[in-house]
Amino acid sequence: MGVAQHENAWVGRFGYWSNAWMEIIPNGEASLADPWLAYFADRGHTGVRRIGAGVEGVVYRLGEGRVAKVWNGRPSAGFELVRQVYADIARYPLPFSTPEIFDVQDHEGALVTYERELPGVPMLADSAHVDYERDLPIQHSDALLVVLRGLSSVAGTDAMRQLTVQGDDRPLWRDHHRFQNALAALVARAAARHGAALAVYVPDFDAGVGRVQKALRSLPDAPVTAIHGDLVPPNIHIDAAGRPVAILDFGFYTTAGDPAFEAAVTAVIWDMYGPHAAEHAEELTRLFSHELGHAPATLTAYQAAYALTTYDLFGLDDSDGHFRWCIEQLCRNAVFTI
Repeated sequence: MGVAQHENAWVGRFGYWSNAWMEIIPNGEASLADPWLAYFADRGHTGVRRIGAGVEGVVYRLGEGRVAKVWNGRPSAGFELVRQVYADIARYPLPFSTPEIFDVQDHEGALVTYERELPGVPMLADSAHVDYERDLPIQHSDALLVVLRGLSSVAGTDAMRQLTVQGDDRPLWRDHHRFQNALAALVARAAARHGAALAVYVPDFDAGVGRVQKALRSLPDAPVTAIHGDLVPPNIHIDAAGRPVAILDFGFYTTAGDPAFEAAVTAVIWDMYGPHAAEHAEELTRLFSHELGHAPATLTAYQAAYALTTYDLFGLDDSDGHFRWCIEQLCRNAVFTI
């Protein structure tokens, strides 16, 4: 869902704030011509402010810790599943807030969702727009560990297993009982979509895909927990002390799975496009392996799988930033290139 607004932009589906809701309205006192202001006021909300707009719709602050989203052309079908996933996560006493959908309405054909307003500010802007410093701030690495440990405490649920990751045509877990096997099957489907385009740039592509599938299937069983799948810095909100206070924009790769997958992906996407991206990925991979107990080979296999299952979501040649990033990941991945 959603539309990328930059060659390197990440597309959100379900979060309170995503690239699809990107334009922040500078004047909270939006035009009185906006009929939604009166709509929400008529329902007892005072001081309603229009705070954001984008391709997918408009966001309004309602007060009392709530926001409303008015979606453009989004059917209500499927939102109950998303609502259930959010509720499953919100039941856990996490040290940070997560999205929660309180109500879903249809008003004259427009979908309106009422959601929790999430606190804090983004950890960093997207690395497609801002170069991160070489030295990884200790508060950022500490915050990432808090987030990863917190999400790994949330048990995977049936609703999470029913989600479809972006770019695919079926729930990830359909016909599978192990996350590792489900992911290997997803790799096969993704390679079949447009693998020929990637093979132009990646040597020994078919053999590499086979090696990754074999590695995934050979991984040991692991706990099945909530997976966010897109823990880039803009999706992690922090307070003034650098502590994580909210996680948003679930949906890009949200599922139930091995918490090592979340750690592996976070290590490589935290800084995707900056001048020190490769160094940050190596540093975070080592940190997560040491602090969270994930085997390095497991993290490497999952990182290859992520590149192989997202490479074609925004473009199919090296003019697209994400496509180029996936090429670079695969060409230096020890599982793919053996």
